[in-house]
Formats: sequence, C-alpha cells, structure tokens
Amino acid sequence: MDKALFIREDVAAALQEGRPVVALESTLIVHGLPRPQNLETARAMEAAVCEAGALPATIAIIEGRLVVGLSSEQLTAFAATDAIVKVSRADLAAVMAAHQTGATTVAATMLIAARAGIRTFATGGIGGVHRGAELTFDISADLPEIARTPVAIVCAGAKAILDLPRTLEILETLGVPVVGYGTNYFPAFYVEDSGLPLQSRVDAPADAARLMQTHWEMGFTSGIVFCNPPPSGSGLRKQEVDAWIAHALQAATAAGIRGKSVTPYLLDYLAKASGGQTLETNVALLVNNARVAAQIAKAYSAIVTE
Repeated sequence: MDKALFIREDVAAALQEGRPVVALESTLIVHGLPRPQNLETARAMEAAVCEAGALPATIAIIEGRLVVGLSSEQLTAFAATDAIVKVSRADLAAVMAAHQTGATTVAATMLIAARAGIRTFATGGIGGVHRGAELTFDISADLPEIARTPVAIVCAGAKAILDLPRTLEILETLGVPVVGYGTNYFPAFYVEDSGLPLQSRVDAPADAARLMQTHWEMGFTSGIVFCNPPPSGSGLRKQEVDAWIAHALQAATAAGIRGKSVTPYLLDYLAKASGGQTLETNVALLVNNARVAAQIAKAYSAIVTE
C-alpha cells in the first residue's frame, strides 16, 4: 500500500514536521454536490482549513494511486470528470489494480489518511444505518471503519436520510466516542438538533485535542466523531426536512435505487424538493466543519509536539 501512496510535497513536509493537516474526502466533489458548487465548495473548504492555520489534503485515487493532497489542477479536473467511481474500503484494491480513478468515501478517506499519518478529517455527514436496515442490512462501511481507524472526524452528525437512533446505537456498541462540539445533541445534518442526546461535549479546539490525546494514549484504536451542528442561521426546520426525506425515500424505492446510488439520489432529490435550501445548508456546514477541523488539528498538533 505504501508503494501506491503519493503524498503531495507540502503535505509530506507538514506531517514530517508535526504541523497540522486536515484530510478532506473526494466523494462529495463527484457524488455529493452538483456542478459548479462541487468545485467551489472543495476550494472553499481548503481555504477555510488554511485560514484556520492548517494544511488541507484532499484525498482521492488517480490512475490507481492513493493521492493525499490533490493539486489545484487535479482538483479542477476531478470536479469536471464524469463517471468517477465511488470507492469505499472494499473497493480499494480492485480500483488500484485496474489503475482507475476513484472518489473516496468517508471510510476510504479515513483509511488512507491514517496510513499517511493524518489524525483529523472534515466531512459533511458520516454514513450510517439506512432506514429499513432490519430488512436490507444496509449499513454504511463508515461505521466499522470509524471503529478501527484512529482519525478524528468533524461532521454534522450522520446524513439525515439515515436511521439516526440506530446509527448512534451501533457507534456506541463499537466503542466509538461521539462527542458534541458546542452541543448536547446529535445533529441531523441539515438540522441542528435531532433530539438524540449525546453523553459527551467539548466547547473548544483545545478540549477536543485533549480528548483525542487521552483516547489514543489509552491505547484505543478507534476514531472519534465530533458532531458540529450547521452554522447559526443555516440549519433547517426538522419537520420540513422529515417531510422531504419521506417523499425522497418513496421515490427511491419506486425507482429501484439501491446500494451506493441511494445517497446521491436522495441528496439530489432533497435539493430539488427544497428549492435549493438543503444544498445551501450542505455547503455551509461543509465549510464550517473544515474550519473547525483545522482548529482542532492545530490544537492537537500543539499538544503532541510539546
């Protein structure tokens, strides 16, 4: 795997020197956001990381190579290319062996980030237990990956289209700390408060960094989920979102949408049903999560390099 790992020069130098680096996923560029918002948001996330004092490293697979830190040119080309495959842990070897180009999910991004030595990762919402999983067994590979990969994720909870109570239950069973960042409740992606209480909370980057240090010094090898609600004024009303999701799920079932195609289909449906409101919130929380992740990465770097 190391032979296939390509780390951008400035990212490699930062990691060698113990400076803060934040991993960013590439699936949201190809499968999560429409054009031109996909490239605009990817650049805004990288800019937010830089402004907060860390270095962004967008992760993807290009012609079979695991790339940690897309260049500006690569990012532009990636956002404009059709038919890029969505890659999770189970797909990595096949995509690499075929020298394909792929967009990494939360699970694959975490795995590659950890291999490169990156401890902090920003995304929109993690995957989880899909509604009706008691019949379909459709559970995201993100959850077991978080349980075995020592990377802290800053996210707005899990995607609202999922079964959030069961997602939280599985994370607890797997021993993953799920921590509110400035909140006592699990966010529901577009919605600030799902109504599901969290057991732990931090209110500052230094608090999050100390939790990370303590967790890993104790020998735990799991990741940590920091739940950061959508920024003030950008969150949507729960009742409205729930109604849109109900219609979206019915439409997906009627259209026979399954597997990896479900999430992109539902997100696109919600954006249209909401008149673009969900897309606006998605972009706002992605950039905000990148900023918070950089602040946490900076605080963690300060602790471990003392």
